[in-house]
Amino acid sequence: MRRAKVDDLDAIMRLERATFVNDAWSEEAMRRELEGPHGYYLVAVDDEAEDPERRLLGYAGLRAPAGSGQGDIQTIAVAPFVRGVGLGRGLMHALITQARRRHVAELFLEVRADNPIARALYDSLGFVEIGVRRGYYQPDDVDAIAMRLEVPAAVTRPAASDAASDRGSA
Repeated sequence: MRRAKVDDLDAIMRLERATFVNDAWSEEAMRRELEGPHGYYLVAVDDEAEDPERRLLGYAGLRAPAGSGQGDIQTIAVAPFVRGVGLGRGLMHALITQARRRHVAELFLEVRADNPIARALYDSLGFVEIGVRRGYYQPDDVDAIAMRLEVPAAVTRPAASDAASDRGSA
């Protein structure tokens, strides 16, 4: 996993169009997100994949203007050949961590009402439903479920010293 670059745009757009057939972002909009000062986009890549079509495993994006205290998960997509292995969860954890670094207190997203897998992921991460946007996804006329996460504080604890761990094993 690494920060996305404009050089990743072609691969991102292939996955974007394949995943979000009827409501994919335009290439221009995605480029603005990648280049903009408020965005933080990640790609999960397999640099050793022989087939260039299988190098991009997924991507995800956060928009969090400095000082706003709020952020939005803009998009997330995982390639079909790696779904179900936890990559989406990993991308979401990385975005939540970045939101915390940007001092975001509330994180928002919209999810298609007809996407139970994504909804279950967001529920498991602590997002709660706050509303419905009727017919948000066009041309499919599918509702969007608006969700919010109160970004939890980082969990920190002192590392165990070697001496303490040695005593515990004696």
